[in-house]
Amino acid sequence: MYAPERQQEILRLARDGGRVDVVSLAEEFQVTAETIRRDLKALDRAGLVQRVHGGAIPAGRLDFEPDLAERESTAADQKDRIAQAALAELPIDGTVVLDAGTTVARLAAAIPLEATLTAVTHSLPIAARLADHPGIQLHLVGGRVRHRTRAAVDAWALRAYGEIRADVLFVAANGFSPDHGLTTPDLAEAAVKRAAMAAARRVVLLADSSKCGQEHFARFGALSDVDLLITDSGLSPEDTLAIERDGTEVLRVPGTGTGTGTGTGASEGKAPAHATGKVVVNGSVEGRTAGRKARA
Repeated sequence: MYAPERQQEILRLARDGGRVDVVSLAEEFQVTAETIRRDLKALDRAGLVQRVHGGAIPAGRLDFEPDLAERESTAADQKDRIAQAALAELPIDGTVVLDAGTTVARLAAAIPLEATLTAVTHSLPIAARLADHPGIQLHLVGGRVRHRTRAAVDAWALRAYGEIRADVLFVAANGFSPDHGLTTPDLAEAAVKRAAMAAARRVVLLADSSKCGQEHFARFGALSDVDLLITDSGLSPEDTLAIERDGTEVLRVPGTGTGTGTGTGASEGKAPAHATGKVVVNGSVEGRTAGRKARA
């Protein structure tokens, strides 16, 4: 089967089923996963599908949202490395807001036992991970719980974030780009993310590079609202420069066996002190609680 024929069939399957995934397509067409990724890239460039984690959806399905279990298993290695790098952003004896997201959940699980923090979250999975941490004062934000993400949303959650000020927010996004900003499929979840961003002095976005360029239904901020993006080395130098031009610092965490990415990073397995003159103390970078952008 020639590539155009295979791509036409992939498009039909996506429209019929609402989604296609790389592994299943590779098995069905007896080609490599890389070949399928090239097919999906070609269809995406043609505006016929939108690439998502592990596959693609028909163009126009900006409200598509994978379930929690699927997102947990996607880009797991990258998310682990991003979470380890994010430990350097924890304030000493400060207050953090932890957004609902699988990479943020990995950060929560990696917080050292000797850390002392006040943590606020509207994510049930993150709250469960932190409930027994001896050094964390945990505040769980209430509201209507979305089954797909296990996150509290709506008026109660919005009101809670309107009444606090935190040192750092670790925020998640389903998609990000300089043109379209930060997006997620659900309007209610976007509203809570927006409120959490307004409540924090410093905003750190944790997102693997596959989310760059993805666009979803609900926009909750611009990349210029983010002080620091921590991602993996799959983010291209061109995209990195475009993001940094808007004033957002970018840290690309290298993978196993790779060199240091753009931005000021550290070697694999060590939390990076990526700000000149900052000192790592118990996995945190001292003095990084005040965001570069004014959030009075």
